[in-house]
Amino acid sequence: MATQESFSPGKGTLSQVTRVTYPEIGRTRGGPLPDGYRHLRYRTRLGTGPRVFAAAGEAVLTFRMHRATGAGVRADASRAEPGTRVTIGAGPVTAPCEVVWVAQEEQKIGFGYGTLPGHPARGEEAFVVEIDRQDRVWFTVTAFSRPAGALMRLAGPAAVLVQHLYARRCGQVLRRLGTVTR
Repeated sequence: MATQESFSPGKGTLSQVTRVTYPEIGRTRGGPLPDGYRHLRYRTRLGTGPRVFAAAGEAVLTFRMHRATGAGVRADASRAEPGTRVTIGAGPVTAPCEVVWVAQEEQKIGFGYGTLPGHPARGEEAFVVEIDRQDRVWFTVTAFSRPAGALMRLAGPAAVLVQHLYARRCGQVLRRLGTVTR
């Protein structure tokens, strides 16, 4: 099985990824998103303080956020780690991905995953929680994608809308998960 070298600025990134369906691995981690794709940037405030940051970060890394959106989630590990396979499902549509980078830093927690064969799109999507100098906690979804087959091409603007709505839903769910204590 062929591997591809990843883009690896910062710590916690993957050095090799298998079978992803695009060459610009790791570009949601930082720097400009690649040309030739639709870009998504969604950012929302989750709350304030280290407790919100830690709880929201944990919900992202354990796929709890994804599960709480109502999407079907299968992962071959309990936490996001480079190489972890994750399949997100909604009805008959499944989207297999592989985690390509993870950040567990003082002010940033999250991961990016890339599309695998069988995903309706090609590209990468990142889910990141950050805390700023004023202790405000932010959630950001960054993605680049393009259709991988007929389903996404036929869906056209509706597919873009679904991606935006999912990012927004992740933010709503994470706001709740980040502020609820167990």
